[in-house]
Amino acid sequence: MIQPASDITTRLVVGMEIHVELATRTKMFTAAGNIAHRDNFEAPPNSLCDPVVLGMPGVLPVINKRALEMSMLVGLALNCQIARFTKWDRKSYYYPDLPKNYQISQYDLPLCHDGAVDLPSQGDSPAKRIRILRAHLEEDAGKLLHEAPGGYAIDHSIVDLNRAGTPLLEIVTEPDFDTPDQCVAFAQMLRELCRHLGVTEGIMQRGHMRFEPNINVHITRTSDGRVFKTPIVEIKNLNSFKALHGAVTYEYQRQVEVWRSTGIEMTSGSKSTRGWDDASNSTFLQREKEEAHDYRYFPDPDLVPVIVSDAWLDEVRAMMPELPGAAMARYVEQMGLGQREARQIVEEPGVARLFDAVVKLGVEGRRAAAVLLNNLARRANERGTSVDQLGITALQIQAIDDMARLNKVSSSGADELYKLVIAAADEGREVDVAAMAQEHGLLQVNDDAALSQWCDAAIAANTKAADDVRNGKQAAIGSLVGAVMKLSKGKANPKAVGDMLRQKLCP
Repeated sequence: MIQPASDITTRLVVGMEIHVELATRTKMFTAAGNIAHRDNFEAPPNSLCDPVVLGMPGVLPVINKRALEMSMLVGLALNCQIARFTKWDRKSYYYPDLPKNYQISQYDLPLCHDGAVDLPSQGDSPAKRIRILRAHLEEDAGKLLHEAPGGYAIDHSIVDLNRAGTPLLEIVTEPDFDTPDQCVAFAQMLRELCRHLGVTEGIMQRGHMRFEPNINVHITRTSDGRVFKTPIVEIKNLNSFKALHGAVTYEYQRQVEVWRSTGIEMTSGSKSTRGWDDASNSTFLQREKEEAHDYRYFPDPDLVPVIVSDAWLDEVRAMMPELPGAAMARYVEQMGLGQREARQIVEEPGVARLFDAVVKLGVEGRRAAAVLLNNLARRANERGTSVDQLGITALQIQAIDDMARLNKVSSSGADELYKLVIAAADEGREVDVAAMAQEHGLLQVNDDAALSQWCDAAIAANTKAADDVRNGKQAAIGSLVGAVMKLSKGKANPKAVGDMLRQKLCP
């Protein structure tokens, strides 16, 4: 029976599964190159394969230690317990992009478990604690393509196994989300966290992070207080925050409408998976959800268990960098940056490292932020890159800022120097900032004798403006300063010029 909207209240319940491709140089169980590492992004299809990836008879996997350490770093950052003993399991299923017909994963003994992280407050929404059920390590599958490289239409699917065997960390939360915004905020926070830890490039378009929300709705009939629970639906392989928000929002509405029409409730095993169609902004049924027994898990006989000693765990803890939240607090509380400026710097780990290096050289925090977020960000936007990829060093930024602060170059001259230094970096040249300023005529003239001659010439040529200044109209001094700057071809220090003109006209 369809219930009128006024007769029910609804509560969205979402748990998240997030898959993070780790940026190790090699794959999880073999020395073949890892497509998630920046050196291999452009590898031709099926070029990052070897007998282990292809599941050839007689091959033996070897554990990637760096992938384990990266996973432990994420676990520690999420306040998880790190298992001292864990093993590997085979998850059996047939799919064209899984050459072995099984995936090596962790079933009952995950590497990281029982963590929690707090989502900061947003607008009217208070801070919320998200519990982490587990974070386990596995290998990724390959990739099925329904268009040929270059976008050519084909009438069949093709497979690229470059991704097969990539180290994949699956982070599973408890069902603690009750709004689409919370899901997106957590996903963004996790991406930022993992990028600062250096465990992933986090390029969404390349599938480095994929989100799979598990969604159902608790519906309360207000007439009698009875609670109905819709079946859980898992939305597969979302690789953008927009898709995540849209999928959760749509599925919330769809499940309520289905319940209104059918009264369907959650029973044991009533799970399904759905895909997301960006074009129609809707989900579509893929299959009924398998249970654990469908995968026929059993311990992998070719891999030894992983034992994490106190010494090894201490080594991993020592690798932990400052986390984004702590960095933001430091920028705001110790350096006087605004929340927006601090957020812009923290969003890119490389920019945050460059900012810290510039401040360490003695540049005041707000001045350093202004340079990175204005002068350099403009150049980066023009090039479609990030500030830390421009090739300019912290020492060069400090040298230019010192020259501007000491009035050796004007603000426009400093901006021109940033441009010239970046252009030199493009050519692989290391340049001395002071020499470059001299070479390009950007040094300001502060010599009193030269300034005096230019001021006298400007006063003689602009008698009305000079008389206005003498009669107390201080705004008129601007035209005289402009005249001096023209005479000096921009080399005069504007502040020194203004001071000298006032001294001459209003002694």
